[in-house]
Amino acid sequence: MSESAVEDAAKGGSGAPLRLSAPGTTADLSEVRDWIALLKPRVMSLVVFTGLVGLLLAPQRLHPTLALAAVLCIAVGAGAAGAINMWYDRDIDARMRRTADRPIPAGRIAPEAALGFGVTLAAASVVVMGLATNWLAAGVLALSIAFYVFVYTMWLKRRTPQNIVIGGAAGAFPPVIGWAAATGAVGLEPLVLFAIVFVWTPPHFWALSLFAHQDYARAGVPMLPVVAGARETRRQIMLYCLLLAPLGLAPWALGFAGPAYAVAAALLGAGFLRQGWRVLRDAQDADGRSLTGDAPARRCFRYSLVYLAVLFAALAADRLALGGAAG
Repeated sequence: MSESAVEDAAKGGSGAPLRLSAPGTTADLSEVRDWIALLKPRVMSLVVFTGLVGLLLAPQRLHPTLALAAVLCIAVGAGAAGAINMWYDRDIDARMRRTADRPIPAGRIAPEAALGFGVTLAAASVVVMGLATNWLAAGVLALSIAFYVFVYTMWLKRRTPQNIVIGGAAGAFPPVIGWAAATGAVGLEPLVLFAIVFVWTPPHFWALSLFAHQDYARAGVPMLPVVAGARETRRQIMLYCLLLAPLGLAPWALGFAGPAYAVAAALLGAGFLRQGWRVLRDAQDADGRSLTGDAPARRCFRYSLVYLAVLFAALAADRLALGGAAG
């Protein structure tokens, strides 16, 4: 490989690094890991779980094989959107320490290959969802992929600090998809779950952006701390925590979850309020910058992941318990 080709690959260009490894070697496994990394598996795991809960809550039951197919389609669709996002954002990723080692900016996967990979998986996930369950679920899956790619990634992310607020809808669709896969319709219950994930998204990502604001500023991404400052971001996190705490109780208030879920949701909501308050009261300098290394924001970010996972797990457990009692 020429020196210019190596440089082009390192910059995320069309050139791809030469692999001299034999099949089955460590380098081969590393390449597989790179392709998996394009799917953003950490993000995908939470998305898949909320979609599974949406499917479990539905009054109709899919055959286990079809249910598995539906969950896999949600996973593949989410991963496909992540791969296309990495293709489009490769210039941003290259400027951010947190993302510079992703496969495309690091030169391990060519951008065109990543785009083809993402588009192929996106199309396959939608078609298989339609054939395995119904075309409403496939349509909502297609909408979620398109929203993440075109509305969030290509339109909002580089233009407005409200990118996460509006773009958060993309990650809120999976419970609706799961419900639609089982029922062929969309009801109040999945829309409530959509609202919970939608309101959860801003404090989750703004907590991250507080301790990664230098990365975002370096890449020119107008996240709220970069545009409005850390102090305003802390206020907004607290505001969304105040909105989320009662919203988490909505499934119980509307009658599709029992008292055990209500207790779990109340405790989780109180915990999120506590984290938001700690972020708001973090020791700051005159410009609102943290004097503690943004430790409260880091804890809030980690707690937000626990909150959503445990809340949806409690909802699933509550429904399974009620179903068992009814049986």
